[in-house]
Parts: sequence; structure tokens; C-alpha cells
Amino acid sequence: MSASVITFTLYLIGMLTVGLITYRMTHTFSDYVLGGRRMGSWVTAISAQASDMSGWLLLGLPGLAFSIGMGSIWLAMGLATGTLLNWMYTARRLRLYTQQLNALTLPDYFEFRFRDPSRLLRLLSALLIFVFFLYYTASGLVGGGKLFEAAFGLDYTLAVLIGAVIIVGYTFLGGFFAVSWTDLFQGLLMFVALMVLPVAAILTMGGFTETVNTIREVSPMHVGLSGDQTGTAVILSFIAGNLAWGFGYFGQPHILSRFMAIKDPKMLSKSTMIAVIWVVLTLYGAILSGFVGFGASERGLLSVVDPEQIFIGLANLLFHPVIAGLLLAAIMAAIMSTVDSFLLVTSTAVAEDFYKRFFRRGASEKELIWVGRFGVLITALIAIYLSFSQEKNVLDLVSYAWAGLGGTFGPVVLLSLYWKRMNLYGAFAGLITGAVTILLWTNAVQPNEWFGPAVSSLYELLPAFLLSVLAIIVVSKLTPPPSEKIQEEFDAVISPSKQ
Repeated sequence: MSASVITFTLYLIGMLTVGLITYRMTHTFSDYVLGGRRMGSWVTAISAQASDMSGWLLLGLPGLAFSIGMGSIWLAMGLATGTLLNWMYTARRLRLYTQQLNALTLPDYFEFRFRDPSRLLRLLSALLIFVFFLYYTASGLVGGGKLFEAAFGLDYTLAVLIGAVIIVGYTFLGGFFAVSWTDLFQGLLMFVALMVLPVAAILTMGGFTETVNTIREVSPMHVGLSGDQTGTAVILSFIAGNLAWGFGYFGQPHILSRFMAIKDPKMLSKSTMIAVIWVVLTLYGAILSGFVGFGASERGLLSVVDPEQIFIGLANLLFHPVIAGLLLAAIMAAIMSTVDSFLLVTSTAVAEDFYKRFFRRGASEKELIWVGRFGVLITALIAIYLSFSQEKNVLDLVSYAWAGLGGTFGPVVLLSLYWKRMNLYGAFAGLITGAVTILLWTNAVQPNEWFGPAVSSLYELLPAFLLSVLAIIVVSKLTPPPSEKIQEEFDAVISPSKQ
């Protein structure tokens, strides 16, 4: 057994150990879902962003930079801006509002915020979370399969199953505590890996100038900012679509749950600074890894069959097996830190938003915890099936799930926190419009040449987000305003003294 395999195995054992330890810390359903709202600044910030980035940060994004070069920087700019705005304008208000309403989940928040007596808003939002998170979870399992397949020569099917067993194990046991504390460690490991590997690769290539010159000689497109796009309209659509990834942050339940779980809203300023620094540096580290990796492959230093495995190839090329094992563990960390969050959020929806609200309103805390744990298993099994049935492309799966969640939930979350006049009908309109736009754009607009390349290549998140905002405003204006009690509650929660 090689040193890199031993290092990697020890890392996985460590993550399972965390699950066993935090199992004893989980006593109530609030503990299992939000850690009892006792998370500190560092855990909140790093776990939020580590759960956001997933395996695509070390597989999909370097693969994109390997394929199109510095044009991938627009996506990084969109994500970095979205991160900052989400922490600045969503975190504090959502934390205050959900505590006031005693809401543990996003569907909880929607139902209580708009006083929905039918509970259909909860049901719809929980179903949408479940559907889009299945694709997001599948993307993580595909990433894990690629890692084990490329690094250790395992069969892809076996590789996916091994990754799933590890992640399900500690999420099943420890819930939010396990997910948040493992995400903190995994986020720091990802950060170190993305700082070290591109620097080592640039030095091996003879410096940054030499690296850029090598790449420019073989592919001038890689040093430009328009990727492989041509034509003004198509280039503008490419830039707008990549920047629009930032809109997705406002509707990601696994990130929003971190805002809801922090111990004190006053800690959010520190968390914001930590999160933004982490995101900016890791994004550009990932892009540099793929960019320099392209140069290394053109020099004949390594052979690349799948661009999404460039980080793995560089790690094995540049470092001693022990260090390479740690860098490979960072990829698994990225995958685990996201998949565990998806499993937790979807299992929470099963327990809180389906089981408790529609079947057993008097369910005990212990009963809900175990329903949530079995929800983890059910979600994982469906995601495993999707990871086998879908094309093995991490970024495509992430892109669809990110757009689905961001375009569906983002406008509803934002306007519910900032517009007192928004009502229940507007919330329904926003959710439905966002979801339908995502489905139509990906299945009717993008494959249809009739719309032209500038429209069909536009990332579906942008039209979904904008149309959802429009639907919320129009429908809320055309229907009766919310009750005085709801408006007074809004004023009390969002008062200047609490901001």
C-alpha cells in the first residue's frame, strides 16, 4: 500500500471518528438540524463556504480553466461577489427572522413568514429542495468516483459506493454538529491545497511569465477572457451567464442554514470577512491549477484524459506520496463537505417538513432525529442511482442544481427579508416561476438553435432569477396585502435596533 493511500485512508477514518464523537452531542432535533444555534464565527464561515464549493472546486473549476483558460475568471468573479452580498444582506436578517419564528428549515421559514394555513408553500419548497439537491448530491458522488478511479485505479462504481458510505456514515451519526465541524477542517485543508499546488506547478514550469508564454504559444484563447466564445453577443452572454452564478447564493438552503445556526448575529461580521477571503483565494487557486495544468500537459509533463482530473494529475506529479495523499484528501474534503450538507438538508425536509407536519405532528425529538437519519439513507440511495445514470461531468450537474436552487429560492428569500408588501401569493408565484423557467430553459431554449447562440448559451439561472423577482412583485401587487400582524412582525424583526 502506497504512502498516499495510507494518508488518504487515515483522513477518512478521522472524519468517521468525528461522526462518532458528535453522535453523543446530538440530543434534540434542533441539535441535529442547526446544532442548537450554537455555532461560532469560524465554524459558521468555513462550513458555509466549504459546503458551497463541493468537489467542483478542485475538479470541475480546474477542469473548466484547463479547457477554456482565463475566461473562467468571470465565473469566479460572480461567485466571489455573490458570497459577499449574501453575507452582507441575507445572513443577519435571516438569522433574526428564523429565530423570531422558531423556524428550523427554509420551508419552516416560508410557512411561518407568510402564515400559510394550507401548508402547501412548505410542501412545494420541500419538494423542490429534494429534487434539486438530488442532482447536487449526485455531482458530489460523481466527483468522489472520479477521485478514487484516477488516484487509486478503482472501478468507478466501487469508488462511488466507498465515498457514499463514508459521507453517509458521519452525517447519519452526528447531524449538523458532525457536518459543521468536519466542514471546518475540510475547508481549511481545501484552502491549503489550493494555495500550495498552483504555486508548486508554476515553479516547476519556470515561473509565471514562462508559464503564460508557453500557454500563449499553443493556445492564445487560454490567455484571453472570452473563453472559446466568438461574436460580441455570444461573448456578452458568456460573461453575463458566468457572473450570474453569484445570484445562486441567495437560494442555497445548505448555506442559509449556516446563517440560521450561528450563536449570535453579532458574530456575522467576523464570519463575513473569513468567508469572503476563503472564497476569493480558493477560487483563484482552482483556476490557476487548471490554467497551469494546461501548460504542464502541453509541455508533456503529464497526460490528461479528463480535464476534471487535472488537480489529481498535478498532485501526483509534483509531490511526495504523503503530501500527494493530503492533496487528494482535500478533493475528498471538498466533496464530503458539500454532500454531507445536502444529505442533512434533504433529510431535515423529510423529517420536519413532511413527516412531522403531515403525518406525526406529535412526534418526539428522538423520533424526528431517527426519521432524519433514515432520510439521509434514502436520499443517498437515490443520489447514487443518479450518479450512475448521468454523464460523468461534475460541473454540469452542479450547474443545473445551483441554478435550480438559486433561481427558485433566491428571489423569495431576498424579497421576504426586504419587502414588507410581499405576500403568500407572491411567494408561490416566485417559487413556481423560478422552477418552471429552469426546466423550460434547459430543455426547450438551450437545445433549440432557433433562439440563436447568444440566448441558448445563456446560463439558465439569470432568466429564472429575474423572472421570479418579476412574478413576486406583480402577483403581490395584484393580490391583497399581508395582514397587519405579519407587517408588524416584519417591522419588529427588521427594526434598525436589531441590524
